[in-house]
Amino acid sequence: MRKCLGVVAGVALLCVMSWAQAPAPGSPSRPGLARWGEAPDSALAQAPDATQTSAPDSTQAPSTPAPDSTQNPPSSTQPSPQAPGAGQQQQPNPAPPEATPLPTAPAAKPAVAVQFPRIEWSGGYSFAQAGFFNAGHWAQLNGWYASFGLNAAPWLGLVVEGSEYFGETPIPRGTPLPFPNCPPFCPQGSGPLFNADTREFNILFGAQFPYRKYLTWTPFGELMFGHDGVRGSANGVSNVTQNEVSSGLALLAGAGLDHKISERFALRVKADYLQTRTDYPFIGKAKQDNVRFSVGIVIRSVKKKKRKLEDEVGVEP
Repeated sequence: MRKCLGVVAGVALLCVMSWAQAPAPGSPSRPGLARWGEAPDSALAQAPDATQTSAPDSTQAPSTPAPDSTQNPPSSTQPSPQAPGAGQQQQPNPAPPEATPLPTAPAAKPAVAVQFPRIEWSGGYSFAQAGFFNAGHWAQLNGWYASFGLNAAPWLGLVVEGSEYFGETPIPRGTPLPFPNCPPFCPQGSGPLFNADTREFNILFGAQFPYRKYLTWTPFGELMFGHDGVRGSANGVSNVTQNEVSSGLALLAGAGLDHKISERFALRVKADYLQTRTDYPFIGKAKQDNVRFSVGIVIRSVKKKKRKLEDEVGVEP
């Protein structure tokens, strides 16, 4: 019985001693001491790690040395930490996504300046259907016109124009106005009408209004005021010549069309209403409504292109 009690007491003493030597959780173990049935810390320090025995990765740095014996040994299931930047490529930060550009309205094209000649000369043939003597009969008169214009803007030109018409005007013998009755003046010939040599001239000032939208054709309107003069001459019996002269205000309004031939030349066609006023001794002040048609040539000033340095000196290769 005593032997059994002694054995039980010895086993209990050994259990107490092993419990006293076991380290508390989280506390460092002392060197040289080990729990019951475990290898000492020095043996663990000398044993290679399972992760270090494997072949090193070509893209990773070698593992760090074993921790100090005063610290807990790393677990065999966890990989050893690696030093940042040692043999490991640092991945660049991803670039932020590009912002999608907002749709913008197309830029307005700059307005192109309208090219127009500064100076224009025009002249040509003109035909007038006129009744300068208020005789009740129209006269078909041939003539000419000439004009000079200064263009202040693409739509405005200042014009001065001169014209002259000549021919014969039929006048009734019963009322030969503006000539005196017979006697004292008796025209030559017989019949109800006699012809009077007619000359009429105009000096006009005004404006033209071109519409420069088309490349080949340029329509325009015109409005002018000025002075007109009329002279009539008739032959009477006994070689007597009777002359009647008058002058007054003239008004012209019309429209025309220029057809471009080249940069310098153009063909002009126009039609105008021409109102004249006269003051004859036997008639007094009177007004005449006439029309005229004209065709002629236009000569335009051409703006010379400014020479640039590149035009005179060749560009070096």
